Amino acid sequence: MTPEVVVFGTAGYAGQHLRRARALHDRGEIVLAGACDIREPSEEARALLPEGAVITQDAAELLARTTPDIAVVATPPHTHLPLAKLALAAGCHLLVEKPPVLDLAAFGELAELARNGGRACQTGFQSFGSAAVPVVRAAIENGEIGTVTGIAAAGAWIRRDRYFARTGWAGRRRVGGQPVVDGALTNPFAHAVATALLVNGTAEVLPERTAVELYRARDIESDDTACARLSFAGAPDVVVAATLAAEADHEPYVLVHGTEGRIRWHYKTDLVTIHDRQLPVAPPRDLLANLVAHIRDGEPLLAPLAATRAFTALVEAVRDAPEPLPLPAAWVRAVDTGPERHFVVPGVDRAVDTAAERLALFSELTLPWTGAASLERER
Repeated sequence: MTPEVVVFGTAGYAGQHLRRARALHDRGEIVLAGACDIREPSEEARALLPEGAVITQDAAELLARTTPDIAVVATPPHTHLPLAKLALAAGCHLLVEKPPVLDLAAFGELAELARNGGRACQTGFQSFGSAAVPVVRAAIENGEIGTVTGIAAAGAWIRRDRYFARTGWAGRRRVGGQPVVDGALTNPFAHAVATALLVNGTAEVLPERTAVELYRARDIESDDTACARLSFAGAPDVVVAATLAAEADHEPYVLVHGTEGRIRWHYKTDLVTIHDRQLPVAPPRDLLANLVAHIRDGEPLLAPLAATRAFTALVEAVRDAPEPLPLPAAWVRAVDTGPERHFVVPGVDRAVDTAAERLALFSELTLPWTGAASLERER
């Protein structure tokens, strides 16, 4: 069986999904049957579709004009659930871009619909397909760093005005009264959160307590600088710190703390360091190819929806948190002009690293720009 695949979305990161699907199509592993987008697809997106593929503005029309086995949902986050439900009703297996859903109620609904329909639901956390995952897990299980005492993740990037102008939902907490939950931890550094939870072995477990601190250097609804601590029964805490107001771009990483050392994994470049020893890691597995192998041969999913349960709890906590705290003007500096303008918080790069090193929230580091931005919830 050669499964047919359709892609919901053609712009932004959906273009990456089209490229990967076209590569599998050219190898004869799938048939890329079509794509849809409410906007006119770019010439580049059109060129990625094979001759005869369907292009529409409406997902229902795309599903009616094709016979897909798999639907890739790569649209704005607040549209994931309704489009996933539409695809499931048409009998499709799913690959849903991150964040797959925006709260635990939606998570439960999507999981139940997929389970009742006998459909697989893969999520777009590419780091879950990394060969570093079993390497890091084996090092932990073999006691190479002693007892794990906590897991952190850190990310510091520059994001310019053009980044926030790319879509109508960028930098928004809600659109038309509907939650979107864009923000440092829930979108650009969602991989940092989800990957740390995966390494911790608590990806499928609801945290007992979640504390979040949201700040913003620029005049947007959502946070561009944030941290969180997720606490679990019988497992170490996970602490994540991130900013989009960095002084320089840095490779994000997961840091595993142990009583006898640390493991550092730069999850975008798959560089794994245990103590001072760097380990070779094989190339990552493509998640669409893995989904095809799961359907055809029963290969286990690398990024199943179930493995995003704790991450979704964090998204929900960010959604329900107080509005992000504006950082004091004295601690924010504008750099460049026009679409290249970006904002810098001096010292924030080091603050992100220190939070990861100490498993601490920003407010616990007595930074001069922190305030009452923390929300802690218990389950």
